[in-house]
Amino acid sequence: MNYPHPIIAREGWLFIAISLALAVLSVFFGWVSLLFWLIFLFCVQFFRDPGRRVPGGAKSVLSPADGRIVVVEEADDPYLARRALKVSVFMNVFNVHSNRSPIACAVRGKWYNAGSFLNAALDKASLENERCALHLETSDGRDITCVQIAGLIARRILNYAEKGASLAAGERYGFIRFGSRVDLYLPLDTQVKVVIGEKVRATSTVLAELS
Repeated sequence: MNYPHPIIAREGWLFIAISLALAVLSVFFGWVSLLFWLIFLFCVQFFRDPGRRVPGGAKSVLSPADGRIVVVEEADDPYLARRALKVSVFMNVFNVHSNRSPIACAVRGKWYNAGSFLNAALDKASLENERCALHLETSDGRDITCVQIAGLIARRILNYAEKGASLAAGERYGFIRFGSRVDLYLPLDTQVKVVIGEKVRATSTVLAELS
């Protein structure tokens, strides 16, 4: 099991502490306190970050996020200037928002683009929303682009991977707060294992197999 972090993501500790304090103080205001306790419970569930077992083999591409598959198609990779297979995972506010490496790799490049905050389920969110992309290279020279994209409500992309770093399959490298999306651009000869509408779990679901 690959899990070097607390079961409640550290990115949420401040939000949980503040919501708990407000909930405790609100007990003096009668039924209104129920709203604050619901906010506290929402924060706890949103920032949960469970450990996951790593399935598959060296060529297995794991889901980088929990959510639902919204795109499986051939597309232009705007970061590596190539045609690629694009697989997109949309996260709603009830999904775990910790992002994890889809494969054992080296980080060869990193790009951050400021942008708007459209609904992350829309196709144009890939090019117009705030986003942070990583160029990942496997040990046998295969290229994968992994892009965190902010959503309608999400206003903060956190990415801890730096150029030159090595990531293990399923290793946690970032977090997006409050609803978002992750795009993967894979080599054209990759065998995709998921379909649009399918629910996936970060690390636990094998999205594709490299040739």
